[in-house]
Amino acid sequence: MTIRLDPSADTHLDAALARSLAHLMQDIAADARQYARVNTGRLKASIQWEVSGLTGRVSTDVSYWKYVEYGTAPHVIRPNTAKALFWEGADHPVAKVNHPGTAPHPFLRPALLQARELR
Repeated sequence: MTIRLDPSADTHLDAALARSLAHLMQDIAADARQYARVNTGRLKASIQWEVSGLTGRVSTDVSYWKYVEYGTAPHVIRPNTAKALFWEGADHPVAKVNHPGTAPHPFLRPALLQARELR
């Protein structure tokens, strides 16, 4: 018995894997957008995907994504350049604010870990 492999099999397999990976990244990004909490919509709109070779990535370019995904512990907020903090509606400027922290609202991890069928 003789078994012959098509010399282009690797190329066909890589192309099929790249197509499946692109579909997978599209689906993960769509789910991440669906799960993202919306305040201004900037985070949701920033979620993107890409495939390079056989590597896929779903990402966002907003710097605060990790605080949404993982939440924050209670912390103190102090002014950076001014001597006090002030915001609309505040009675007077303050030297610091004790922030209670924020609850996590995961959007990337649930999208990544969702069961899927390859297509």
